[in-house]
Amino acid sequence: MTEIDTKIDALVSEWLTLPDIAEMLDVEVTRVRQLVKEGQLIAVRRGENRALQVPAAFIGEGKVVKGLAGTLTLLKDDGFTDEEMLEWLFTPDPTLPGTPAQALRENRGTEVKRRAQALAV
Repeated sequence: MTEIDTKIDALVSEWLTLPDIAEMLDVEVTRVRQLVKEGQLIAVRRGENRALQVPAAFIGEGKVVKGLAGTLTLLKDDGFTDEEMLEWLFTPDPTLPGTPAQALRENRGTEVKRRAQALAV
């Protein structure tokens, strides 16, 4: 859990608090905190009260977006910080097209993971 910088805040258009995510996933807030602790979600402190928030793009149809956890693991194994992972996931890539986060939401996770693996080379 990290502080958010203005560059990443500008890239990510919508954020959710942990209680919002818990409601969307129909789980307790403690389960959402566990997902963050396990590296399946990235949470950052932002806003006036510095509440933990997660990019809304990471949640879809009542669950964590398919392929996100694996992609985060690959990036972390490549030495990425949470901030660097968010920047990579939300920076537009014309060859995808769109952002890696959008591609994950559109069930194009195989291509996103391939690109994440290529970063280590």
